[in-house]
Amino acid sequence: MKKFAIFLGLFFGTAGIAVAQSGDAEAGKEKSQVCAACHGPNGESPTDMYPHLAGQHEKYLLKQLKDFKRASETGGEEGRNNPIMMGQVASLSKQDMADLAAFYASKDSPKGETPKDLIAKGEDLFRRGNPETNMPSCAGCHGPRGNGMGLAAFPDISGQHAAYTKSQLEMFRSGERANDPNGMMQGVTEKMTDEEIELLSKFLSGLY
Repeated sequence: MKKFAIFLGLFFGTAGIAVAQSGDAEAGKEKSQVCAACHGPNGESPTDMYPHLAGQHEKYLLKQLKDFKRASETGGEEGRNNPIMMGQVASLSKQDMADLAAFYASKDSPKGETPKDLIAKGEDLFRRGNPETNMPSCAGCHGPRGNGMGLAAFPDISGQHAAYTKSQLEMFRSGERANDPNGMMQGVTEKMTDEEIELLSKFLSGLY
């Protein structure tokens, strides 16, 4: 039950990361201007290829920024390999990242919509998983409303763009994304079919 930790961008987090310094949301607002083209001025992305950041847990956001930074320093060998984000974080200091995380965490989470014909099946998959393939419940780590667990750095996966969630689940499954703690998400997604990923992504978009 405790093996399902998605995000996104993060969809998509780890336990045990220590926040080295406190983030300043006001300072983060000023620093976020360069991020607005992809993520919107308040963290609500105008296009579904980039994630919403508004309302995401501060600890999770900081972890992702640090992972992008690590990838930029290792040529993508470690951390979270994403060419766009690696370039964006390359010059950021630890305080810059903390401030950005605090800013986006201070905003209200966006709300999407689940197609009505998918609600029942999506909810069943989210809450029960798939016992036949040993796919665990998403709610075990992300909570009954998909809001995640801030202290454990499990991300809020509710209200996210369906296309972004789908892409991250597919990347976990293929191993292209591997910054999940102890391979938790990779272990979960390898049990998922294309249809289950599609269904879950669309269901989560309207969950909040």
